[in-house]
Amino acid sequence: MKLDGLTIETQRIGEASGTTLVFLHEGLGSIAQWRDFPLKLSQATGLGAFIYNRAGYGASDPEPMPRPVTYMHEEASKLPRILEAAGIKDAILVGHSDGASIAILHAGAHQCRGVILEAPHVFAEEPGLRSIEKARDAYQHGDLRARLSKYHQNVDATFWGWNGPWLHPDFRAWNIEASLPGITAPVLVIQGVDDEYGTRAQVDAISAKAGRVTALLLDKCGHAPHKDQPEATLQAMTRFVQSLP
Repeated sequence: MKLDGLTIETQRIGEASGTTLVFLHEGLGSIAQWRDFPLKLSQATGLGAFIYNRAGYGASDPEPMPRPVTYMHEEASKLPRILEAAGIKDAILVGHSDGASIAILHAGAHQCRGVILEAPHVFAEEPGLRSIEKARDAYQHGDLRARLSKYHQNVDATFWGWNGPWLHPDFRAWNIEASLPGITAPVLVIQGVDDEYGTRAQVDAISAKAGRVTALLLDKCGHAPHKDQPEATLQAMTRFVQSLP
């Protein structure tokens, strides 16, 4: 797929028409890092799935650096054109971390059938920022760069395009709660109790300000419920999708 002159890597699973699960990856994620979870959710729900790598991720072309603090707003502004190019008119968004925040920004301004949020962020939290500082240290001095290089062709653009904005001083004022009242679709929020990047305060804010919200807190679960608690996450998402009108 081409968008703004950039090649965007995409993947389809199952049906190419009708209601479609649209997967939005995390801040250091990619199509490959979802592993087989999109396939399992597609099979469990009987719906097709569409997955793409945002610019700078996987085999997608990189964007100019540095990325701004508002990069998630920019990604959300691209999503309608990506869905149009993919021929998707009826979407259920499945967003993880940054992808969940992008899903909130999109759903607050556009119609969709449902919104699934894994480990979402609607404002910055100090514990999460400290974990992002630790990720920077692991990238510069540990093995994180090598591990990410397996999934991203321009790994430095991937990492610094995420880490740089989050650790910018202006990011402490970042807040997208104003988008929550505009979400008219049902919402499922799944949060790990042991998530090092966000707390239950994120879930509480979404539950208080969005419309129809179902929240699930998972014990023994960190920042990636679909990896840490795959069966519970798959079952919850499947029930949610099957409950949608």
